[in-house]
Amino acid sequence: MSADKPLRIIFAGTPDFAALHLQQLLTSRHTLVAVYTQPDRPAGRGKKLQASPVKQVATAADIPVFQPQSLKSEEQQQILADHNADVMIVVAYGLLLPQAVLDAPRYGCLNVHGSILPRWRGAAPIQRAIEAGDAETGITIMQMDIGLDTGDMLHKVFCPIAADETAGSLHDKLAALGPNALLATLDQLCEGKLQPEVQDNALANYAHKLSKEEGAIDWQQSTATILRKIRAYNPFPVAYTLLAGERVRIFSAAQSSKTSSASAGQIISHAEHKLHIATTDGAIAVSLLQMPGKKAMPARDLLNGMADKLAVGLQFEGAPAA
Repeated sequence: MSADKPLRIIFAGTPDFAALHLQQLLTSRHTLVAVYTQPDRPAGRGKKLQASPVKQVATAADIPVFQPQSLKSEEQQQILADHNADVMIVVAYGLLLPQAVLDAPRYGCLNVHGSILPRWRGAAPIQRAIEAGDAETGITIMQMDIGLDTGDMLHKVFCPIAADETAGSLHDKLAALGPNALLATLDQLCEGKLQPEVQDNALANYAHKLSKEEGAIDWQQSTATILRKIRAYNPFPVAYTLLAGERVRIFSAAQSSKTSSASAGQIISHAEHKLHIATTDGAIAVSLLQMPGKKAMPARDLLNGMADKLAVGLQFEGAPAA
């Protein structure tokens, strides 16, 4: 196709990460012919139906919105094909795409994925990269196929993972990189300059979706492993430990300079207005945590108001055996 000719695009996505890509596409020379997103979901205390961030952006821009429960029916596949799109952009959509959908647009479907493939395929690549101690990650734009994040790689942008990186901060960095990477890929597509790269399946890992129960801290693990879990699970689902049988959620912690012969999981100090907890090879210093029935608060404030409940010598426990 001509390098100057705009593409007819279907966009499919649901959360904020996807909405930022849609907003960038709306500023481009390309034409959005339809937006697909998950059906409205109950949210908030009133459980009122709430539109996804992608739907909100599309509605504000007067782009037709489609919210099928599934794309498996011939009827839904025909509706999608009738948009006569050149390409479909998929960013954290949340629905499986049958082969008929992958084949419908002229140039197929492109996906924006939050890791450097094939390192982390699946639902939680940002969190798993931090949890594993990876030094870098990034954005991969790939040509979708019927497998799970197995398609040919078209464009990569790298991003270092900082020593204090949380899933929240890394999400924001990648959300800032992805939209420009997507537009660059579309320019290459228009110019016929894409050079697909086949993934090496031997290097792939599956980034399972995080569960709340998986957030349990195992105090028998190393300090570094515990700190990575705390950062990977912030802001969701948040790492936790048990104190007198109740969950205490830990949002932020760093390596402590304190040393102790105490058992792993025991509170050893309140120094520097932080909660120092022994590990098998040192200690962590907790700076932000949430006690049962309370809001998340700095350790300084909790120690001022309820130091007796976090007294030196008290023992945190891991999750009960499943």
